[in-house]
Amino acid sequence: MAFSALLRSATPLPHAYGDYFHSDSRARAPEPFKFYCRTSRSSGCSARIRSSTLCSTLSSGVASTQTSTKKSFQPTKATATEAPPVVPRSPTDGRTKVGINGFGRIGRLVLRIAASRDDIEVVTVNDPFIDARYMAYMFKYDSTHGVFKGTLKVVDESTLEINGKRIAVTSKRDPAEIPWGDFGAEYVVESSGVFTTMGKASAHLKGGAKKVVISAPSADAPMFVVGVNEEMYQPSMNIVSNASCTTNCLAPLAKVVHEEFGIVEGLMTTVHATTATQKTVDGPSMKDWREAVERVRTSYPVQQVPQRLLEKFFLNSMGS
Repeated sequence: MAFSALLRSATPLPHAYGDYFHSDSRARAPEPFKFYCRTSRSSGCSARIRSSTLCSTLSSGVASTQTSTKKSFQPTKATATEAPPVVPRSPTDGRTKVGINGFGRIGRLVLRIAASRDDIEVVTVNDPFIDARYMAYMFKYDSTHGVFKGTLKVVDESTLEINGKRIAVTSKRDPAEIPWGDFGAEYVVESSGVFTTMGKASAHLKGGAKKVVISAPSADAPMFVVGVNEEMYQPSMNIVSNASCTTNCLAPLAKVVHEEFGIVEGLMTTVHATTATQKTVDGPSMKDWREAVERVRTSYPVQQVPQRLLEKFFLNSMGS
């Protein structure tokens, strides 16, 4: 899970609430803002959020919304909570054909969700490190979501059958060699964590895919968060990213606050759930020395990118 906190108001606290909290059409437009992020990953640990601005405000007791004139408050329209639209159906048989590259945590959850819907059909799964039998085992038994309640069968080394529908299994390392078109896959979920740029993800298009969705932040692909900027998607965009988990947690909340009241600066702390790359015992880590320690009893800061992702989202989608 990721938790966030915005700690600095758009203007000085004692006398500034009238401009941003009152639902007056004459209220001034929100100013550009910056986000500063600090992240700690732990297993059931809490992270302390510090802000000299907030602490001094709370200790002095001046953080009050009362003014001499009674204000009329209107409920905030939290557009970020609206359900995403149904995926467009395929013109052939009413189902959108989807392929999955990378059968890790995200890939397996995408398949579980697709198996519960009647407008999406996963037709192909590619993973060079897992065979069909192991795919079936990992898909069926999930420590977080429980045992898969549908039907599951390993037909042969290259075919799975889930809820009566067959799924082709391939094991290509090069995405350009995956024959998505032969299996009818129109959309590819790139969840390997490897091909996260436009150049690398475009290899899926060579195999016959029409669109690619990267399940991670991208350095150059258009990024979208439902409830924040999905309306900016254009049909000509063949490769997109759905950003990071932290950004998906914070951006919808920040959007509502920014649109209604205005944000100049923000400080957020995310307490991240345990990930597959964290260690159960101390061991070397070439990426970050602090990640070499065991994670059960340890909380440590790591570098993340939600601040620049948020700035990109809001500068593009809100014009601020």
